[in-house]
Amino acid sequence: MDMKKILIAIDGSENSMRAVSYVGSIVGNCPGFRIKLLYIERLPSRDFFADEETWLEECKKQKETMQEFLHKSQDLLISKGILEENISREYIESCQSPTASRFKCSQGTSIAQDILDTQKREGWETVVIGRRGVSKTDEFLFGSVSNKIVHAARSCTVWVVQ
Repeated sequence: MDMKKILIAIDGSENSMRAVSYVGSIVGNCPGFRIKLLYIERLPSRDFFADEETWLEECKKQKETMQEFLHKSQDLLISKGILEENISREYIESCQSPTASRFKCSQGTSIAQDILDTQKREGWETVVIGRRGVSKTDEFLFGSVSNKIVHAARSCTVWVVQ
């Protein structure tokens, strides 16, 4: 098992940036670590927008925001001593996205499963995810990506950063 391959799942939140910072602090000056920053697109609900054009604009805006977040996360890792060539970024678009290139996309059924599919397919030995800190009631009603990953992950280490 190569513990030097770390997959960080991000969602654009402060918690996920904290997870990126934590990984950088732990492995920043240690040679040989490879890190992938992964974002699984979650589209805004069309029901909240008056028309298709407004929804499309919001989808584009969200995509730009997350691409910027991926770059900031990479810059943070570099500032903590990780070589740029050891960091990769991936933005997996939703299959329903109006801006999708469709090379690879998420069906949108489970973000946790998409993260674990990427981990397994690419052989990442450690998965890192920030914890939102939802209540038990919210977790029961809406689910928790970190909780699902902790329970469904096999053959890898999972770090949940609070």
